Amino acid sequence: MSNNMIAPQKQMTGMFGNPVAENPIDQMFDEVYKHYGLNWQFWKMNINSSDEIPEAIAGAKVMGFAGFCITVPYKIDVIETLDGFDDDVRVIGAANYVTFEQGKMIGHNNDGKGVVKAIQKVTNIAGKRAVMLGAGGAGRAMAVEIARAGVSHLTIVTRRKSQGLEVANMVQRATGVPTEWVSWTGNIALPKGTQILLNATHLGALPEKESVPINWDTLSADATVVDVITNPRITPFLEKARDKGCSVVDGVDMLVQLAMQIFEAWTGIIPDELVFQRAVEKALGE
Repeated sequence: MSNNMIAPQKQMTGMFGNPVAENPIDQMFDEVYKHYGLNWQFWKMNINSSDEIPEAIAGAKVMGFAGFCITVPYKIDVIETLDGFDDDVRVIGAANYVTFEQGKMIGHNNDGKGVVKAIQKVTNIAGKRAVMLGAGGAGRAMAVEIARAGVSHLTIVTRRKSQGLEVANMVQRATGVPTEWVSWTGNIALPKGTQILLNATHLGALPEKESVPINWDTLSADATVVDVITNPRITPFLEKARDKGCSVVDGVDMLVQLAMQIFEAWTGIIPDELVFQRAVEKALGE
């Protein structure tokens, strides 16, 4: 390069959350950017508390980010700092990524859409009875999209009654699908006839790899078991499910499905799924 040539500025994207260290999203996106010849980079940023979110978001805007993701536990808190949001965020009450449109920060939520696409690669959703463990930012989106995909009944299991009832009522109001809340105490006994079981908690993530306290004897071997955790790819929860004979859907495939949509929203490029799959496998050392 000659001395009078200036390299194009690197376009920044990223993710705000806590914790973020074990998430392979940055390595995956950077590999995809490289594949498509984009001078872009993805940064993971650990934010200590919700009080710091407004400053962090303002910083991204000032520094000219092309967009950013939001992960736990800030998917709900971030909404009040944005300039606007789409209908999915309005219904779900949480955002997982942001685009910049004419200088305004617009929130979106495709957590649930990524989950649905990943599940539908393994089994049909319509007409089945589903149970979801947890109801945080990701869980809210998952519950709505699972209901939109046609489950016949949804049970939400949480330790906090107020959270569980609020999400159950929100889902039923938004979709009309019968949705109930069940208290999570001890090893949860799953409702009879459960066909899809989803873990929307962070139990099982590195480094602790905690077990999900459920009574596996209450789940049929023909059920499909789903986990949002991305690292490790096969959590103790999914190991138990596979040992029982259940089909499983891991968090990495969900990440790929939703990341593809986010990549397109930020760059305008429709990506090849194989590029994303290879990128995440490289990030995980598979």
